[in-house]
Amino acid sequence: MEEKEFLKAEVLKKLGKRIKEIRIAQGYSSYEYFAYEHNISRAQYGRYEKGEDLRFSTLAKVISAFGMTMNEFFAEGFEEDGI
Repeated sequence: MEEKEFLKAEVLKKLGKRIKEIRIAQGYSSYEYFAYEHNISRAQYGRYEKGEDLRFSTLAKVISAFGMTMNEFFAEGFEEDGI
């Protein structure tokens, strides 16, 4: 795997982990219920939590659904290795 692709995969993995952690911390045990309640495709949202690629506009929608700012979202989980 090319270094650029590896970096992209690592960032997506961290995004997915962060999205899942916040959802659970906000009391949603089911990603499907969270997605449904915030008018996000359940199947697509499940893929985001698994670290699959997503558009920036979609990430912004998810962060907004969490009631967070971009700064709050990225404040944790992206420190190591400069990512």
